Amino acid sequence: MKYLKPFLIVLVLFSSFNYSCSTSNDDTPVDMESMEEETAEENIDDRMYDISSILSLFEGTELSYEINGDNVIFTTADLPNHKSPYWETSNELYEAYNGSNTNFNKNPNQILEQNIVFTIPLNPTAASMNEATRLGPIGISRNGVVFYNQYAGPNNQPLTSEINSFDQYLGHPQNSGQYHYHIEPSFLTGTFGSDAFLGLLADGFPVYGPMENGTQVTNDDLDEFHGHTSVTPDFADGIYHYHITDADPYLNGNGYYGTPGNISM
Repeated sequence: MKYLKPFLIVLVLFSSFNYSCSTSNDDTPVDMESMEEETAEENIDDRMYDISSILSLFEGTELSYEINGDNVIFTTADLPNHKSPYWETSNELYEAYNGSNTNFNKNPNQILEQNIVFTIPLNPTAASMNEATRLGPIGISRNGVVFYNQYAGPNNQPLTSEINSFDQYLGHPQNSGQYHYHIEPSFLTGTFGSDAFLGLLADGFPVYGPMENGTQVTNDDLDEFHGHTSVTPDFADGIYHYHITDADPYLNGNGYYGTPGNISM
């Protein structure tokens, strides 16, 4: 019995050490912090997508594209193929405002031809460092009109006032005549459907309308970049994509999900 007490002390110390140092199956100590970092990395979508199948859906006034290596290069005059009060009155597409916004207030600008070139990756992937969107073009719609983010210039102001200058198809030109959509392009959703492919952001990931599988998409359904990964009408195996919703930020949240290509004007 005189040897029992020292034996118990050794046993308790061994058990305490074993409990406080997590081990793997081979009894090698595990760095829990590293495991958490690895798990976070595993949650990043590392798939490489291919968007070449949707390029044929782009069609607009003075809009063209070509594939150059791993990129698709769009060149657009940024001219909407629908009516607007922002066309010159002599233009056949001129139409006085006839939308539903009783607070509509036409801004002093007119639609003018642009020369905007997007170089967009054909095989977009999730970025390890996400870049914020900037004022000005952040993507291109399927009719060649550019997408803008959720802010009004020049100082990243909310769209609260500017939204009253959107025409009946929910776009407008800025002071250099560059027509653009901040929110749902109702001409496109009216033509192709509220669940349709609407265009691409500069990182190569597609933009879809406010419906998915017969259900209205809300901001709560989307991540911080205003998108998610699921099957779409154009990608049967699923793809990360953005959605346009009816609430701020409308199209994009805290930056690009992927790495944006180049935009030149």
